[in-house]
Amino acid sequence: MKTLQTDVVVVAAGLSGLAAAITAAEQGLSVIALEKSKTTGGAASMGMGPLAIGTRHQAAVGYNLTADEAFLKHMHWSHWMVDARLVYDYYRKSASTIEWLEDMGVEFVYRNTTLYTPTRMRSYAEPERTCHAVKPADGGRLGPRVAARMTKAMAERARELGVNIMLETPGKKLIAEDGKVVGVIAQSVDGEELEIRAGAVILATGGCGDNPEMIKEHTGLTWGKDLFSFRIPGNVGDGIKMAWDVGAARGEIKLDLMYQIPDNLAHFHLEGAFRQPVLWVNKLGERFMPEDCIANTCTTGNAINRQPGHTCFTIMDSATLKYYKKHGIDIFGIQGTDVFDYFDKEAEEALENGYPYFFKCDTIEELCEKAGIDLEGLQETLELYNSDCDDGYDSLFCKDRNFMRPVRKAPFYCIQSFPGAYGSFGGLKINYKTEVLKEDGYPIKGLYAVGTDACDIYGDTYPFMLGGNTMAFCLNSGRMAGENAADYIEKNR
Repeated sequence: MKTLQTDVVVVAAGLSGLAAAITAAEQGLSVIALEKSKTTGGAASMGMGPLAIGTRHQAAVGYNLTADEAFLKHMHWSHWMVDARLVYDYYRKSASTIEWLEDMGVEFVYRNTTLYTPTRMRSYAEPERTCHAVKPADGGRLGPRVAARMTKAMAERARELGVNIMLETPGKKLIAEDGKVVGVIAQSVDGEELEIRAGAVILATGGCGDNPEMIKEHTGLTWGKDLFSFRIPGNVGDGIKMAWDVGAARGEIKLDLMYQIPDNLAHFHLEGAFRQPVLWVNKLGERFMPEDCIANTCTTGNAINRQPGHTCFTIMDSATLKYYKKHGIDIFGIQGTDVFDYFDKEAEEALENGYPYFFKCDTIEELCEKAGIDLEGLQETLELYNSDCDDGYDSLFCKDRNFMRPVRKAPFYCIQSFPGAYGSFGGLKINYKTEVLKEDGYPIKGLYAVGTDACDIYGDTYPFMLGGNTMAFCLNSGRMAGENAADYIEKNR
């Protein structure tokens, strides 16, 4: 076994791990960052950008939300079931993190365009303009994966500071002595076991979104049956289990819940076309929420999750499809505003390829048979819904009358959705210093956790009204851990 010595070991080099490694190195510490994959960045490379409160970008357009106000919004959202000190420190740090990233050459696009939004569409009426998207390399349209430029710049900065990023080298086990964590056992790319001694260890392994067994155990959902979440390869709960093995308290593991169709990236625009306020029903054929609220993907995921079979069906007829092709979307989503330009092509491809979650049928009877919807229940729903559409008033949920379009004219189009998730949250309990806690609430000396391994600040649902929160928590908790680990090491030299 080969032995290495360093001040800090960071286990995983995704967004939170890179933030921790850079910060520790900026404090003059030697840092080894272990990364099990062939590249750095992790799940963050799929995203758009982090939240921040009180930046110069916001001040320039007169947007003056304060960290104190964001803190209170967040805590009321979570019903004060989370660590208030951690949340407060995190929001107060967020503006400086944008400047910190800009010093590395990261450029951001901040947009404060707020159009009039009916109160019923609370998903767009309530959100604060907190997200700072990373500027696309070509200066073009914002979208998924633009944040890869940020993680690349961070990896370059880490190497400039002397961080030893060891790729294809997973951390396997924590070394604990006399109640303190003093290092990590890792496995090198050539299979050699490494004993890395350190003054502090920071866990940043990204949760367990790629571990169906842990997901089933902690959420009850079965991946591939009633859950179709993103699975970032390697995010299998390594850091969580390593910490549990040395006495860390077992925090609740939750999913960053939203909703999606299976294999949604292969049917990107087709899914976007059905994220509209048309008719949504469950397997019983019953409506279960006012469809003008579906833009909040997180609360919609909650609603779908409690339906029979953890699933729902979105239905439109040919008249509604014709309307959308002519007039465009009602609700904007990540898929963009032009989804109906692609509808015919992607619908045809889905049918030709036998995609089992999209249906085009000539009768309601045929639709119910193919999709597994209760025929009597859907017929009863349609009788009331279509009558309400004629009257211009939703007698069940008071949906905005502008979105009341009947389902009468064949062919009928339907897509089936399930709970999805961007990954997992939590598993490790930390304090405001990001120290990992034992069951008695006291910290395990020398052990820190950041990012989604430790993100237990939302309550039961991601706070949609403060966009960019998860990426920001990864960045800021990483910086906090790097700083606190440096203080701990200095005091114990």
